[in-house]
Amino acid sequence: MIVHACHCRQCQRVTGSAFVMNALVEKTQVEILSGEVSTHRFPDTRHTAFFCPECVTYVWSEYGGRFKDCLFVRVGTLDEPDRLPPSVHIFTQSKQPWVVIPEDVPSFDRFYPIYDVWDKSSIARMGADWNPVNPK
Repeated sequence: MIVHACHCRQCQRVTGSAFVMNALVEKTQVEILSGEVSTHRFPDTRHTAFFCPECVTYVWSEYGGRFKDCLFVRVGTLDEPDRLPPSVHIFTQSKQPWVVIPEDVPSFDRFYPIYDVWDKSSIARMGADWNPVNPK
């Protein structure tokens, strides 16, 4: 539905890199084909990481709240990650100073107003009762 390049400090620590690329995908569109996933809940957050216990690849996250029906799939784990460039850069207040964000890609110091950034079709995919402003 959208691809985030997240520059927050937690994403920097977890990836050991400058930012992470997450594609937001409906949970119903993701299927585990084999094996199991392990989880890690980050203390004092809604963030749960899911990873392969064999190779320890971090494959997606859940954040709950307004995104309870979505998985934040790590773009780098996909067969063709180059097909999913960032739609938006978030938490740029903590981005590394040498990272240059293209002028034609929206960026925000923290998060962003969903209705101003998401395509109408992506909002529609979340369902008529979805309220990104005041999550249930």
